[in-house]
Amino acid sequence: MFAILKKENLTETVVRMELDAPYIARKAQAGQFVILRADERGERIPLTIAGYDRARGTIEIIFQIVGGATMCLGARKAGESIPDLVGPLGMPTALEGLKKVAVVGGGVGCAIALPVAKRLKELGASVTGIVGFRSRELVILEEEFKGCCDRFFLTTDDGSYGEKGNVCAPLGRLLAEETFDEVITIGPLVMMKFVAEATRPYGVKTVASMNPIMIDGTGMCGCCRLTVGGETKFACVDGPDFDAHLIDFDEAIRRSRIYTQFEARKREEHCNLLHKI
Repeated sequence: MFAILKKENLTETVVRMELDAPYIARKAQAGQFVILRADERGERIPLTIAGYDRARGTIEIIFQIVGGATMCLGARKAGESIPDLVGPLGMPTALEGLKKVAVVGGGVGCAIALPVAKRLKELGASVTGIVGFRSRELVILEEEFKGCCDRFFLTTDDGSYGEKGNVCAPLGRLLAEETFDEVITIGPLVMMKFVAEATRPYGVKTVASMNPIMIDGTGMCGCCRLTVGGETKFACVDGPDFDAHLIDFDEAIRRSRIYTQFEARKREEHCNLLHKI
């Protein structure tokens, strides 16, 4: 069992938890993830490690409540435990040697972008943070980003906070005036696709963190397959980071929508069943 040491609601639907997991904390690196179950009958959920403390033996996870499994996890309280937690899984984000990097996060993807930005700062890189949200009430981790970024830009789609628009607006201005060793983007598929297209004309290496449907996390099930440079890759073992200019984002978006539609039907059926009871 893995104890929940702290729980914090960042927004109405986004939760941060600190878990007692010394063996995972000992090996965890920025960009890696864990797979857990909220209870003995629950489904497996892949979640990126949002932070870790090797001395205390703890890791942080940040997740959005979007379905039954995350709803069950979100209902857990500090002092309770979860039965299963495995990791760290996936390849760490390659950050060594980078001197000037733009880290671009969107929505809950900012929880994945934050440890990357922190690690870059620890390595002595100049870090530009660009994060985007739909509206003010969905903004998370603003102060944490400011604490590890040399420059910080925040956008909202509706203009209710920060700069109105999406992350490509400040990114485009910066690309027109200066160069980066690398741009790292983490967030919704559509956002990462447009970030990749924004950097392509400048020839700036761009890395996207891909989080497709995942079950076993060891490359056996094949659910997390992607097409990268014309080849099939598995996000769980080959990634989650890939060259954004080589990813077939359109295929990834189509596969994600199929799953989203399936989940919506399941939720509707569940609600109808509850009404009949």
